[in-house]
Amino acid sequence: MSNLDKYYAQTHAVENQPSALEDYNLYAEDKALQEAVHREGASAAEQDIARFGAECGLPERIALGFAANANAPQLHTHDRFGHRIDAIEFHPSYHELMDIALSEGLHSSPWVKPNPGAHVARAAKYYLHTQVEAAHGCPITMTFAAIPALQHQPELLDCFGPKIMANHYDGRNVPDTLKRGLTIGMAMTEKQGGSDVRTNTTRAIPIGRHGPGEAYELVGHKWFVSAPMCDAFLVLAQAPGGLSCFLMPRWRPDGSKNAMQIQQLKNKMGNVANASSECELRGAFAWLVGQEGRGVRTIIEMVAMTRYDCMIGSSSGMRQATVQAIHHARHRHAFGAKLVDQPLMQNLLADLALESEAALALTMRVARSLDHQQNEHERLLTRILTPVGKYWICKRTPQHAYEAMEVIGGMGVMENTIMPRLFRESPINAIWEGSGNVQCLDILRAIEKEPAVLDAYFAEVEQAMGSHAQFDQAVIALKTLFSATLADQYQYRARYLADHLAKVMQGALLLQHAPNEVADAFCTARLTPETASNYGCLPTGIAADAMIERSFSYHL
Repeated sequence: MSNLDKYYAQTHAVENQPSALEDYNLYAEDKALQEAVHREGASAAEQDIARFGAECGLPERIALGFAANANAPQLHTHDRFGHRIDAIEFHPSYHELMDIALSEGLHSSPWVKPNPGAHVARAAKYYLHTQVEAAHGCPITMTFAAIPALQHQPELLDCFGPKIMANHYDGRNVPDTLKRGLTIGMAMTEKQGGSDVRTNTTRAIPIGRHGPGEAYELVGHKWFVSAPMCDAFLVLAQAPGGLSCFLMPRWRPDGSKNAMQIQQLKNKMGNVANASSECELRGAFAWLVGQEGRGVRTIIEMVAMTRYDCMIGSSSGMRQATVQAIHHARHRHAFGAKLVDQPLMQNLLADLALESEAALALTMRVARSLDHQQNEHERLLTRILTPVGKYWICKRTPQHAYEAMEVIGGMGVMENTIMPRLFRESPINAIWEGSGNVQCLDILRAIEKEPAVLDAYFAEVEQAMGSHAQFDQAVIALKTLFSATLADQYQYRARYLADHLAKVMQGALLLQHAPNEVADAFCTARLTPETASNYGCLPTGIAADAMIERSFSYHL
């Protein structure tokens, strides 16, 4: 071989590239999560959470997420003989992820074993699991959230509840009587109204007697049926007494196929592994849940839980984006030094870590409130913090995902990395289950209906008063904002109010529970009039290197 041949043979040496981030324990490397598990009341579950965190970091577990998104579900409306089947074919990786989620009780554990800290423990495991793959979380969340809604109709809960809460996954398209475990979907919105469900035109006709628990037939068009492969669905339709909530099984009680016909699967920019659909209801059998005309009130408890899970999912996405960015920066040299050691990159990475920890702190605080709903303060806090957190955390995620992608650079947009998936997934939680404006209106509705929710909010944040001057000023400014804003201006300024409610609460939680460098950075960077809109604009004097190390100390 000539010298020239040797030269050509060495053109493809791979250098200055990080290894894949895998074979690590997602829980053991997350100090903020560990602290939250103990602080919010789930210490007894830590061993189980740590075991699950190790499994979530296994290469074969991570590969499931890639495979499920590379193989989108396929709709088969008819079989080869012409029979209507409305079957959806999923890649085996999707079924495996679903099986893991249900086996771990992510769909039911606080209802099955309402032990102290049950919601906190479940939130921690869901936070870890959705870092692997988020899209299949849609049916997990809806199954979890269905139980509070079905409590309005005890005989239906008695009939279906045990299978809904069972730690058993069965993805077959067969009657529920042939299954040990069931999943629940949701069909609320229609094309003419979207979130304005009171404009729904789907009709519910009593088969015999009408009233709670009785059988109806539904006729109409549902614009967005989430997870149409589920075994039953909570549906809103117009009954003789007004908008009502129904439980609609995929198969009728006699074992025949129900008249729910899938028109198409939605072609979404994200959430690819999950199936969302448009459906016609052509006399579909369903049972009334609760009173006629009380459909929104009945289903709102389900919606509240799904909105909370949006907080978990977006916090999870932030966490995974942050660790991917830090991992890359630790192993990539540019301009004569590791990226992680360069001041401008430190500023950006620390800011990403700060946003991630603040999101987690608020999410886990709500989890603690869910564990103590018998306490009036905690109930009120849940009522206001759920829309506040859903609005703010989910809205902050897309820019966060993009900035993490930019840290990685050109490789960050390659489909064989997780970053494009995180980016495409990032707007989903902000839009689904009520977009930003809907959450802001819900905050105002909560304050108007129960003014005590605002008292509970300020009682909570005032626990941190006196520990940081800029935080104290922010609390005073927020109180003044509410007292000075005229009631007829509330809606116009609702986003401004929601922004500040979220940031002040996050500041309070970090001041009470996070290291000084994290709390100080948050209050200085997020609670002053000079707050920058972009990530990577932390002021001087911030302990960026310590914040990065705290966020993700894992070094290969």
